[in-house]
Amino acid sequence: MTTTLVTQALILAGGQATRMRPYTDDAPKAMVPVAGAPIVGYQLAWLAEHGVKSVTISGGYKHEMISDYVGDGSRFGVEVRYAIEDEPLGRGGGLKFAAGRLAAPGAPFFVLNGDVITTFSLTDLSEYHQRRGGAVTVALSPYRSNWGVADLDDGDRIRGFVQSPELPYWINAGIYVFNPDVVELLPDKGDHEDSTFPELASDGRLIGYRLSGYWRGIDTVKDVVEASREIRVSGGLLHREFRTTDPNI
Repeated sequence: MTTTLVTQALILAGGQATRMRPYTDDAPKAMVPVAGAPIVGYQLAWLAEHGVKSVTISGGYKHEMISDYVGDGSRFGVEVRYAIEDEPLGRGGGLKFAAGRLAAPGAPFFVLNGDVITTFSLTDLSEYHQRRGGAVTVALSPYRSNWGVADLDDGDRIRGFVQSPELPYWINAGIYVFNPDVVELLPDKGDHEDSTFPELASDGRLIGYRLSGYWRGIDTVKDVVEASREIRVSGGLLHREFRTTDPNI
């Protein structure tokens, strides 16, 4: 296990994720199984691996399924708290609400969208955040095309196709380090990417971190299928005690 400078995290798991149906007809997005285990299971195992001690899960839609699976977090090696919204607050509002229920509200914390699976080093991210001195550091992943790209010669003859290549752009990976003083800048309702982040960017306080290693956003049924295959091939299956379905489905 590696140890990070930041030892607490917040997982945003309150959305209904209509694009993930039928997986989310009866379950929150964080509980969608990928190679047999819910997304939140991968996240908690990854956080614990990097020395995170306390995790607050922000829940809303069918949040009971998350707490039934995760419990107090002890089997993952972390302490888990819950911040349950009475009404939908949006990502920014949910983040602000849940930040008040962190184990140490005055200390920096990681934030994860509840739909990402990754293996990059949180230790590197937290050290980078400290060195750069920003208010929020945003993990960035290379943008991968959803389509095959034609390889053309000078005469427009097609030499072949490159399937889903990485393009020279960087996208928000849905993983952040927040300084505690940013919480008061978050909206009570709405999306922090529409308000707080532009304000921090204009002040030069929003920093980008180009991650290396596996990252996958789980946003569609196709993502579930592809991520399950990738995890099986890489040997990244969670132990059977954390699985809820057959990993080969």
